[in-house]
Amino acid sequence: MKNNSNEHIIRPPKGLVDIDLPEIWRFRELLYVFAWRDIKVRYKQTFVGVAWAIFQPFITMVIFTVIFGRLAKVPSEGAPYPIFVYSGLLFWNYFSGALTAASDCLVANESIVKKVYFPRLLLPVSTAVTPLIDFAFAFLILVGMMIYYHFTPSLLGVVMIPVLLLISLVASSGLGLFLAAVNAKFRDVRYVLPFSIQILMYVTPVIYPVSIIPPKYQWLIFLNPMTGVINCARSLLLHTGAMDWTQFLISTAVGFGLLILGVTYFRKTERFFADIL
Repeated sequence: MKNNSNEHIIRPPKGLVDIDLPEIWRFRELLYVFAWRDIKVRYKQTFVGVAWAIFQPFITMVIFTVIFGRLAKVPSEGAPYPIFVYSGLLFWNYFSGALTAASDCLVANESIVKKVYFPRLLLPVSTAVTPLIDFAFAFLILVGMMIYYHFTPSLLGVVMIPVLLLISLVASSGLGLFLAAVNAKFRDVRYVLPFSIQILMYVTPVIYPVSIIPPKYQWLIFLNPMTGVINCARSLLLHTGAMDWTQFLISTAVGFGLLILGVTYFRKTERFFADIL
């Protein structure tokens, strides 16, 4: 049966994870357009521009250092508390920023989704690019702090930075895909998510080390994919302790599990987006 060349039939997923990679490759330039548009919108007509990407984690680091490092005396596994907490905030801010943007991408692009066909997966993926710009600028502060505190990262630590970013991207995109699909129908997500992210930060070892948790319960916290990312970054960059690769692999597996869950649910509900938005 021949189809009109101007028509595109959206078929339901055939398997657990159904991704039309050739189609996504054909629309690869659109991914660039979406990403570049988000970057321009984010930084256009801003007073401080990209400097905000540095100010936000830096000021947060100062506040956490005073409250948790000086007053609460939270241990930092031998590293100065400012660089200890900043290394955690660096990856956490990327994760939370990408997750927030991905969860709202369908609603924010409602008019496009309703009028034009394109692989909807491109929207949440493109939203993960903009926080990478913030990460790059904020990472320069970490480099400066490492020089100031005389920390020399291991070669493995340098190599692992892109890997840790990839895991953060996978986890945020997976959860973001799921929440974007839910948010298309129930707009409560945009109100609940900011509070949930704040709570999630405190069950992620951003302001405290994993070592303060009893060993028999540590596997629970590593079910949070960002725990493995942050713990690995500190172990390899700041030499805060021996790297536990088993726990890191648990976090990585959970991150990719979230991606599978997100893609599966997103694809199963994708054909209804134009009707419910």
